[in-house]
Amino acid sequence: MKILAITNQKGGVGKTTTCVNLAASLASKGKRVLLIDLDPQGNASTGSGIDKAHLKHSIYHVLIGEKSLEEVIVRCEKGGFDIAPSNRELAGAEVELVNEIARETRLKVALKKLAEAKTAEAYDYVLLDCPPALNLVTVNALTAASAVMIPMQCEYYALEGLSDLVNTIKKVRAHLNPSLEIEGLLRTLFDNRNMLANQVSAQLTDHFGDKVYKTIIPRNIRLAEAPSYGVSVLGYDKGSKGAIAYMELAQEIMQKERENG
Repeated sequence: MKILAITNQKGGVGKTTTCVNLAASLASKGKRVLLIDLDPQGNASTGSGIDKAHLKHSIYHVLIGEKSLEEVIVRCEKGGFDIAPSNRELAGAEVELVNEIARETRLKVALKKLAEAKTAEAYDYVLLDCPPALNLVTVNALTAASAVMIPMQCEYYALEGLSDLVNTIKKVRAHLNPSLEIEGLLRTLFDNRNMLANQVSAQLTDHFGDKVYKTIIPRNIRLAEAPSYGVSVLGYDKGSKGAIAYMELAQEIMQKERENG
């Protein structure tokens, strides 16, 4: 079971878009996928067709220890994957967990119990949609994850924020999750007509080498429209540039997995 934390403390970089569309793309290739929405805004839940306003249980109840992960998972029929949804209640978890013992490992423990409970039908991939902040919920995700995917726009301020995130990953590796690695940097909302975007893209490749995914996610109107219909871009317009790019990303991730054994 590959657990991929998709995170960037900067908002608006296509993080949730990546989670939903990568989940659907991997599922379309026959992989069993669980998406865990760890953002109180619940956009990944809405984008997967879940009515977050009427949830009886969510990932919040898992983190505070009231429910198991298995009890809150629902099926995203149109996307072909499972999701542990979220809503505004999750914002309270930060305060409620602050004095709890082993608060950073709540998600890790929940995922371990899920793997033990579902041995016959374990997930191939678990995608963690992190909030746009380096908070306790994000630390839970990084502690539980096998690796980190960092979606980012190719602009000047993105590089500044990247160093903060890399430092956080180093701290989590040192104290909570020694095997945590950066899986890759994903260039999102990319416009190849923009000279600065091309320059930043080249800087990223120079500095991070093969840690930068070859797949680039373009700025695409279909990617922006799909969430309002509660479906992935594959379900909305599978011939669009956005859908094709996420299918290519899924293929690249699976290829990396095969090469790494």
